[in-house]
Amino acid sequence: MTTVPLATGNGRVKEARKLSRRSARSERRLFLADGPKAVESALVVPGCVVEVFATPAATERHAALSAAATAAEAAWTLVDERALASLSDAVNPAGVVAVCRFLDRPLEHLLDPAPRLVALCADVRDPGNAGTVVRTADAAGAGAVVLAGSSVDAYNPKTVRASVGSLFQVPVAVAADPADAVRRAQSAGLQVLAADGAGEVDLFDADDLLAAPTAWLFGNEAWGLPEELAALADHRVRIPILGRAESLNLSTAAALCLYASARAHRV
Repeated sequence: MTTVPLATGNGRVKEARKLSRRSARSERRLFLADGPKAVESALVVPGCVVEVFATPAATERHAALSAAATAAEAAWTLVDERALASLSDAVNPAGVVAVCRFLDRPLEHLLDPAPRLVALCADVRDPGNAGTVVRTADAAGAGAVVLAGSSVDAYNPKTVRASVGSLFQVPVAVAADPADAVRRAQSAGLQVLAADGAGEVDLFDADDLLAAPTAWLFGNEAWGLPEELAALADHRVRIPILGRAESLNLSTAAALCLYASARAHRV
């Protein structure tokens, strides 16, 4: 551990700060995990954490976290408040940021053997939604999350923060082509259910359907699923709107669908 806190001009801090850019993350396959919960979860994954930057005050508050970093052979580096703030996009930084290695795995690895429940996101652009879907999938016991097409970067700081540590706990794959991801899921023995407001199946009437191993297909926040992609699904499932709301947002819809499957799988 360094004894004198590093400032914003330090070379290591500057290099870490570059990871706020997607291009730098992709080139180096490194990203930033901000906050004690994210760092704690990252340290559980062998070899994930390269270095932890922390203020002296945060180091004092999180002695157990510092000890965990030492046990994981990850450097714990003291930085001043300004340097830490330069590494965090939070309004009120928690004082701890880790440099982590990428976690995503090839889709074919996640589907061999196929888990019973998968969340497949096609062109999901909002990092908060993507992170919340990862968190919800983890909570619902899903075996994988797939970010396909032009979906947001899984390592966007807002995505990482919204996952509240679940990015380190549920396997994630990145797929260039959503249609190919759907076909791969089906080939692995999963039925693909498209969450579609105009679907022919009502979620409340789908208990028998939901009992099968399932990949839920979720579309873009603004325009949903393209017709040609939704047509590849085995069924289109709508969430009934019982009041006057026009629709549900993506992360809420994903929570309802994933938990409906989780409940059916327990019966």
